[in-house]
Amino acid sequence: MTTPSSASTRNPTILATPSDHELVITRTFEAPRALVWAAFTDPKHLPNWQPSNATMPVCEIDLRPGGAWHYVYRMGQGREFPVTGTYREVDPPKRFVQVMTVNGEENTSTTTFTEENGRTTVTVESRYASTASRDQAVKYAKFGTESSYTRLDTYLVSMS
Repeated sequence: MTTPSSASTRNPTILATPSDHELVITRTFEAPRALVWAAFTDPKHLPNWQPSNATMPVCEIDLRPGGAWHYVYRMGQGREFPVTGTYREVDPPKRFVQVMTVNGEENTSTTTFTEENGRTTVTVESRYASTASRDQAVKYAKFGTESSYTRLDTYLVSMS
């Protein structure tokens, strides 16, 4: 399955499920790679472009191989959702690989940043331990990732 999750954006977010355990999300941003990298990896930027129904009151990032990250999302009704993981690889500003455990299952995501003519394509390739975990991630990605990336488009303009 490969589908644009929104036809209304100039650069739609593309979701693909190449296997029962994989989700690939691709989006091109109208900004140079260094700026997009900073938006994804700097705790002063990351909370500013989260889904419209959430805030991120906690954003801690130790961006190095073996370093940990910890986020807390606060939903509109006040419910909090903590997320933690570690970085397996970090190659600024080209890519990072992170691992997180959800419901006892280890999931790995590789995020790459490719620049061409001042535009940056971000590709997140995630591998899930189970089809159920992948399917849950697809549901979130259809709204949460698209919402975040749409907000990131606007935020990148304010960063430059």
